[in-house]
Amino acid sequence: MTTAEVITKLFYLLSAVLFIFGLKNLSSPKTARRGNLFAMLGMFIAVVVTLFDYQIIDYTWIIVGLIVGGTIGTIAAKTVQMTQMPQMVAIFNGFGGGASVLVAMAEYNNLLQSPVQSLGLQDAVTISISIIIGTITFFGSLIAFGKLQGLVKGSPVVMPFHQAINALLFFIVLVLAVLAVLNPANSLYFYGIVLLMAILGITTVIPIGGADMPVVISLLNSYSGLAASATGFVLMNEVLIISGALVGASGLILTNIMCVAMNRSLTNVLFGAVGTEGGGPSGPGGDRAVTEYTADDAVILLENANKVIIVPGYGLAVAQAQHVLHEMAKLLIDRGVNVIYAIHPVAGRMPGHMNVLLAEANVPYDLLKDLDEVNDEFQTAEVALVVGANDVINPAARTETDSPIYGMPIMNVDEADHVMIIKRSLRPGFAGVDNELFYDDKTMMLFGDAKDMVTKIVSVLKET
Repeated sequence: MTTAEVITKLFYLLSAVLFIFGLKNLSSPKTARRGNLFAMLGMFIAVVVTLFDYQIIDYTWIIVGLIVGGTIGTIAAKTVQMTQMPQMVAIFNGFGGGASVLVAMAEYNNLLQSPVQSLGLQDAVTISISIIIGTITFFGSLIAFGKLQGLVKGSPVVMPFHQAINALLFFIVLVLAVLAVLNPANSLYFYGIVLLMAILGITTVIPIGGADMPVVISLLNSYSGLAASATGFVLMNEVLIISGALVGASGLILTNIMCVAMNRSLTNVLFGAVGTEGGGPSGPGGDRAVTEYTADDAVILLENANKVIIVPGYGLAVAQAQHVLHEMAKLLIDRGVNVIYAIHPVAGRMPGHMNVLLAEANVPYDLLKDLDEVNDEFQTAEVALVVGANDVINPAARTETDSPIYGMPIMNVDEADHVMIIKRSLRPGFAGVDNELFYDDKTMMLFGDAKDMVTKIVSVLKET
């Protein structure tokens, strides 16, 4: 091994260490920004070292790629709204999978045409794995993006014999992969794998409902890492193997956390077809009477409370109400009210959505409490203020055994003395289940856009 190769491997090792520290710090909102910096520095080192690789003979397309990719990334970071963050994560997962496929196919063609190198068994196996995982990641992520963006029907789309067809397609893919390994010179096998996995990517995600998108995004993120790791074996690039494995493992762990948070298995999420088109219709309780309250009514209760627990949901993100909500919380804290935020693991449309949203509004991290940490505190709270959340506070998860959300751990907001819910209507959430809490005697319904309603509350608070 030459001195240059030793130096390259040492820098790759440094990058891997920075990736590990980055993931470690991403486990807490308080250290997440530092974790991002560690990961960014690690990737910067890996890219720079790779650019000095002796095998690169022309930098033209590399420079073009850096300019185009850097421009897209910068524009996305500056312009994408917080409500669109799940879509961006989904599409970036897809880009990762697509890149792995392109690199694997490029290396395949390179080995096939090389007069010096031959296409061996290991090459054929790793290329096949990279193509399989990368293709399903790319097309699955496109469907996830489409569902989140409203371009594809958000509720489950299930065809006759859907899962049987998927199983048959995957079996054919495995057969093609075996044939590709046995006869790697025949490129039709590899292109056949790409075609069938593209179909599978679509048909495996399209029957998943909107309520399960956090799990799907986590899983696709894991797939993108595994695809990158497999491509690392194709190229025999250590840093790509390590970084891909880290992303794959962390994505699987996060997927499991999401499933536990909903008390559902991964198979149930993937094949259960739970959810509706952006929330269900008004439901059986839609014609039942509820008492509508005003901002003035809310202020009377809030400013006389000792403890207020705020439960944010996707409606908060849609209304972009995080800043004015934090302003309201500060006004209450200044008056001696104990205010904390209760964050459910699957609130929003991607893992950590609410944490990121509130961090954007500079909400102190010590005010953010997760499900296990805060649930017992509702018993001692005068007010539970729900802003745009639905399924994660639905008591049906405890009582209705035939409900699709039965068994899902929920925020115990109904244990507070008073429940204040800011919502546009009585429409159910993504699971399509009517919420009995809306009609409870202790519940105050404040109908309207979350930002508008909280702004009115802030105005009244400032006047009193």
